[in-house]
Amino acid sequence: MADGAADAVRPIRGDVHTALAHDSARKHVTGTAAYTDDLPELPGTLHAALHLSERAHARILGLDLAAARGAPGVHAVLTHADVPGEPDVGAVEPGDPILAADRVSYAGQAVVAVAAETLAEARAAARLVEVRYEDLPALLDIAEALDRGQFVSPSLTMRRGDAAAALAAAPRRLSGALDIGGQDHFYLETHIAYAIPGEDGELRVHSSTQYPSEVQHIVARTLGRPMNAVTVECRRMGGAFGGKESQAAHVAALAAVLAVRTGRPVKLRLDRDTDMVMTGKRHDFLARYEVGFDGDGRILGLHLELAARCGISLDLSNGVVDRAMFHADNAYFLPDVTVVGHRCRTNTVSNTAFRGFGGPQGMAAIEHVVDEVARAVGRDPLDVRRLNLYGGAGRDTTHYGMPVEDADILSELLDELERTADYRARRAAVDAHNAGSPVLKKGLALTPVKFGISFTAHHLNQASALVHVYADGSVEVNHGGTEMGQGIHTKIAQIVAHEFQIDVDHLRVTASVTDKVPNAPPSAASTGTDLNGQAARAAARTVKNRLVEFLAEHCKVAPDSVVFRDNRVVAGNHAFTFAELAKLAFLNRVHLSAAGHYKTPRIWWDRETGRGHPFYYFACGVAATEALVDTLTGEYRFTRTDLLHDCSGSINPAIDLGQVEGAFVQGLGWLTCEELWWDAEGRLKTHAPSTYKIPTSRDLPADFRVRLFDARPNRADTIHRSKAVGEPPLMLALSAWLALKDAVAAVGGHRHAVRLDAPATPERVLLACEALRRKG
Repeated sequence: MADGAADAVRPIRGDVHTALAHDSARKHVTGTAAYTDDLPELPGTLHAALHLSERAHARILGLDLAAARGAPGVHAVLTHADVPGEPDVGAVEPGDPILAADRVSYAGQAVVAVAAETLAEARAAARLVEVRYEDLPALLDIAEALDRGQFVSPSLTMRRGDAAAALAAAPRRLSGALDIGGQDHFYLETHIAYAIPGEDGELRVHSSTQYPSEVQHIVARTLGRPMNAVTVECRRMGGAFGGKESQAAHVAALAAVLAVRTGRPVKLRLDRDTDMVMTGKRHDFLARYEVGFDGDGRILGLHLELAARCGISLDLSNGVVDRAMFHADNAYFLPDVTVVGHRCRTNTVSNTAFRGFGGPQGMAAIEHVVDEVARAVGRDPLDVRRLNLYGGAGRDTTHYGMPVEDADILSELLDELERTADYRARRAAVDAHNAGSPVLKKGLALTPVKFGISFTAHHLNQASALVHVYADGSVEVNHGGTEMGQGIHTKIAQIVAHEFQIDVDHLRVTASVTDKVPNAPPSAASTGTDLNGQAARAAARTVKNRLVEFLAEHCKVAPDSVVFRDNRVVAGNHAFTFAELAKLAFLNRVHLSAAGHYKTPRIWWDRETGRGHPFYYFACGVAATEALVDTLTGEYRFTRTDLLHDCSGSINPAIDLGQVEGAFVQGLGWLTCEELWWDAEGRLKTHAPSTYKIPTSRDLPADFRVRLFDARPNRADTIHRSKAVGEPPLMLALSAWLALKDAVAAVGGHRHAVRLDAPATPERVLLACEALRRKG
């Protein structure tokens, strides 16, 4: 028996399905976590700054760069003409010039980049740039873009049945519109890149990005070099939420071109104001609808148009609007339905990915419709939601042809939360309060969420990973996912620790870098652990199988008698620690490194026909929120929220619980207080914490109850039957918005339609109350 084999047997620390602290949690709270701006600067490092357009749409008649070039410390002043390769950083198709050429298309567009010895000198020089403009008409409004047919991509229609005929035959009909606001990502760490020239034309870029491979591709394209000349690394981000998926490449490309031009390392970091005016947001939407229903509130036909403000270019808007259309059903079966998605071109910044990627906007539209149907028939909105839920014969397929295989989980979650949140008694109490309170009105809403998990861009549903076992038994893992606070590295470590049956302390997950794992998809669409966890497990199993084969031969036993368990490896009558086995295998020339790859099965999507199986599975949850509104001022607070989210099979329940809480709060901000406002000249005026309000601890529900549902392991063959949790809980915040709407409706005795656009700021709440008072 090998040394160490007689040690007391105990379960491994950090196994899957156990709560484990985030691997950087202590660093986060002590301020020692290193981000891109914390990296030691190499001697000779220059700092960059940008001159941005103040016009929404104008021709550039001339540039005066003399003062900027002559300013102290300046080494380079870069214009569009100075870019050595392709001067466009469009993620999907051209349309996003790295610097404006002959015209500017939105206020905040980068026109000139400056590199200087210090950041202060670079910013001062950028302010000295003079641009002569000739103003052009600017298109700033979604409705105007619709009327003028201005789109960045053709509109798309999904349909089932004959919505027009169903509407014509329906006993009851309603029509209306809803404005759904955008949202700034407001990550703690703004966009930043640090580009370091190497030998033979090589370049290393430290980038705060969710998508290192895309940054690598666009930087190489901008420089006119092959991808193997550019290496992109990201240890961690200080938040991202989708804002660093496509848009990080722009900042990295600017730093890279300046680094190559000067031959020195260049760091470009955006301050908060620059970040907010220059980079894309969550798409704001205009929803227009006509719905037909029966006397009970069952939806019979729906025509829904979803129009998104995309900005000056396509960016990721096709995918965002597609996903909004996919989720225009949320949890409800729509028998005859037409959903049209418009991608509107406006002279504003190109909007981009944001947690939920269009899904939240589609869900907001249908939840508003269901709420209005319930009010029209005089029923509790929860009863109308139940009536329209997926489930039952012939009611388990989406409007794009995908079966909802676990439709009954929606009813199960609703049943559970209705009971634990004491919904019926509280509804009666809310009604009683409102009957006796003319000013302070209460509202209550219980809403479901059904969110599809997979990239709708088919080729992105793959991942790779690399696992090294060293001769001392320690393990290193590298994978294509990026860490932005969501805990992916912790979960990957747990997955690999489980395979080798060793304590997670023996593993190290290293920075995401393109020269270790190439061609990786972005960490987005809630797929990070689903994809990279499978790839890491595949790599670990390859090494493990080699160890099994070796040990079986070495100990003269059958391979199936070699067992990894509880920090030991047993082969017949022989037992080893993992470290002993690793050293023995190394001495016997066993290869202890492997790459793993995974691609999601069973997914396909035909955009031309609007049919397919675009998601591997659905993640579901439910939420109940109660609000109290002062109808004379529009001010409000949330008195209680109950969340129940399906995280069955959770790799790490502690991290997943944090994801549910954080997503809800971010959704709360989107729907209530985070308002983006442009002036008549197309300039964003809410571009700092002083004018853009994100939720604080004072905005949280006074009674905030969050629970993970764990009784239904994933039907799909995901990693350890777990379910994605990054994006779906954000839409649980729809319950808060609808609770406000319910409180406002009480002003009119729940007899009138209520339009409460999002975000439901106190001003909008007050205006909605006044509109009902005018109706009597």
